[in-house]
Amino acid sequence: MSLSILVVEDNKDNMALIDYLLRAHGYAPLLARTGEKGLEVAMRERPDVILLDIRLPGIDGYQVAARLRREPTLATTRIVAVTASVMADDRERISSAGLDGIIPKPIEPETFIDQLEQFLPDLDD
Repeated sequence: MSLSILVVEDNKDNMALIDYLLRAHGYAPLLARTGEKGLEVAMRERPDVILLDIRLPGIDGYQVAARLRREPTLATTRIVAVTASVMADDRERISSAGLDGIIPKPIEPETFIDQLEQFLPDLDD
């Protein structure tokens, strides 16, 4: 069994880079370009990990995370913010919103997978 990773990102260049990096490392990511679509895919597919942009059009990443945390079957899913908002107050708000961590933008291709893998659940769990 392989892990399911949902990527919610509105920037097409960032989405393409994340998709490429995940696929190059053997993952088959699920992709959503809006918070609404991310919620829809998450509810349907129940991913193991969600990589969530914070600044999304429509409902933002904080609202997406709040809705996911209220859904019993997704309440413990690991949600990682992928964002340029990494100042101390941003980090506190991200943590308070129930996200499990942050991968900073701009995405560094050389370190992205290592950053992601610290949030991946054990397949043995």
